[in-house]
Amino acid sequence: MEPLPQNRPMFEAAPEQRHDPEPIVYEQPLNERMRAFMRLEFLWQQLSHHAGVPNAWSSRAAVACLLEILAITARGDSRGDVLKELERQMSALRDFQNRPGVDGARLRAVLSALMRRREELNATGANFMQKLRESEFLNAIKHRSAIPGGTCEFNLPDLYHWLSLDPDTREADLAAWIATIRPLCESISELLWITRENARPSEENAPGGSFQIVFERDRPVQLLRITLPGGSHLYPEVSGSHHRSSLRFLRWNSVHSRPAQANEDVRFVLAICY
Repeated sequence: MEPLPQNRPMFEAAPEQRHDPEPIVYEQPLNERMRAFMRLEFLWQQLSHHAGVPNAWSSRAAVACLLEILAITARGDSRGDVLKELERQMSALRDFQNRPGVDGARLRAVLSALMRRREELNATGANFMQKLRESEFLNAIKHRSAIPGGTCEFNLPDLYHWLSLDPDTREADLAAWIATIRPLCESISELLWITRENARPSEENAPGGSFQIVFERDRPVQLLRITLPGGSHLYPEVSGSHHRSSLRFLRWNSVHSRPAQANEDVRFVLAICY
């Protein structure tokens, strides 16, 4: 066997693969119902993440998310709002059933999923969160949470004791609490998915970093979605109402300096969700 040449590696290094960063999507709700839905979706995602991690810090974070969900849903009839939106979306989807070019199988699957969500939410009853709201354990944490650092061990020894229990016990308690709010939160996730999917994105240009949108008066807009390339140093600031909105693109500098408005033209993708 001939000796390997000197200064030559035995194995050639594989060429480095470069992955472009994922585009960043910024969302702006345009009515109070959509704001509440998106806040609940945000908290539900956090709660689901932390509930699946067996350490005490994640259990603490999961309880904090649960309490915030209870606080938001206490301000109005969230269940009624979700049921109304489920009916609205199902009615809109049924209008597509006889249109040419529609994927009938997919449409039926989406309608079936919405009907299942409606049935599950109807079955909960109007006072389905009452048991959680009356929990002495959760209420003690809620009251102390208003104080900075108020949930530390000397303020809440019962919470500290619960966090010291084995992970299986904590996970079982969390699972029981989550089961109560799951029909509401999963219905909201389904509705927001449909709202986002129904939009038709369009490529736009913001001259000098500014862009104006005037909406059709007979079609209430639920949500704006602005997509920028991953790695961009710009982000949008949205202001306005369900009649018109203004976008202003700001340049990120650092946490130590204020952002400045972009003075160049900005290409972005806009999706208007109804």
